[in-house]
Amino acid sequence: MSDSRKRGGDEPPVEEGLPLWMATFADLVTLLLCFFVLLLSFAQQDANKFKTLAGSVKNAFGIQVKRKTANFAAFSPTKFERSDVKLAKEDQMILGLLLEIKSYMLEDPSLQKVATVTADNKGLILRIPVTSFFDSGSASLKSGSEKLLDGAINILKQHTVNMVVRGHTSNTLAQTEAYPTNWELSSARAAALLRAIMSRSDIPASRLKAVGYSDSRPLLPNTTEENKRLNNRMEFYIHRPEDKSW
Repeated sequence: MSDSRKRGGDEPPVEEGLPLWMATFADLVTLLLCFFVLLLSFAQQDANKFKTLAGSVKNAFGIQVKRKTANFAAFSPTKFERSDVKLAKEDQMILGLLLEIKSYMLEDPSLQKVATVTADNKGLILRIPVTSFFDSGSASLKSGSEKLLDGAINILKQHTVNMVVRGHTSNTLAQTEAYPTNWELSSARAAALLRAIMSRSDIPASRLKAVGYSDSRPLLPNTTEENKRLNNRMEFYIHRPEDKSW
């Protein structure tokens, strides 16, 4: 009996608790969850589709919900299909373009700082303040500002889409000799950006348009200086060729 006790006492002590690698694994899973939540926050969400997608996350963590199991067929920047969430082919294309332009914004801090992007059922709109390209009352591009166009140019190169460059102003009149009204100023700015795009790429002119809207399409009422600043903007509307959009 004494010999067996001695042999038992020579055995190494057993550590209590979970193995150390489990802590690293748990941290990795948490970081992955945060990453996908961040991706989800970048895109505009339909409420019903969001609830369905949220259900798959709940199932992954063992939370039971009363709905059909979702089987993912494919998920890439240009294609997203599920057996219980059907997106039309056109919506898949727009979603892909939206994710792609946001990736350009993440890679270019100067673009991310000033630009916003939204989407509708026909295409997406990249908005950049006028001051990023032009001085007040001017339609001459600032030196180096053309670099902000590279994201939109890459989209046009890689996809069969068209683009309309739109110039907008606030209701504050330009009142310069070259541009007596905001119609001339907004149109000249749109044309200047279109020329810059063509000079930096080989995109056919048939896929590009330029139009000035003056103050006819404000984002916000021109009641404060901040609202006027936001209304003074350039828009790059990227859309399907079959949609004759302006």
